[in-house]
Amino acid sequence: MKNASRIRYLLSAVAVMATAIIVGCASVPLGTETTESSIRAAEEVGAAKLPQASLHLQLAREELDKANVLFEKGDKEEAESMLLRADSDAELAVTLSHSDAEKRDAELAMARVRKLQQENP
Repeated sequence: MKNASRIRYLLSAVAVMATAIIVGCASVPLGTETTESSIRAAEEVGAAKLPQASLHLQLAREELDKANVLFEKGDKEEAESMLLRADSDAELAVTLSHSDAEKRDAELAMARVRKLQQENP
């Protein structure tokens, strides 16, 4: 009799633990914070105003949306892969924006040099 009640107790404990594990795994959210932050950074540096950067910014947004849909369908691995793509596209948009800004700065500096050269032959 003691063994039967011990077995019931162990089975109950195992059932509670299994339920806790299943609920715990199901409630783990998709970690979108980094990707959302990268997208905001791209928006703040003006990626939407530059054709190439704008393309990658739009891709990042779409991939983030797809990642959320995949996660809701239960395809966590595919969702995480899509998040990596979204983050990469957002970071590329930031880089392209910085490159364009640096190019404009260089062109302005060259124009100032040419003007000074003309003024002081």
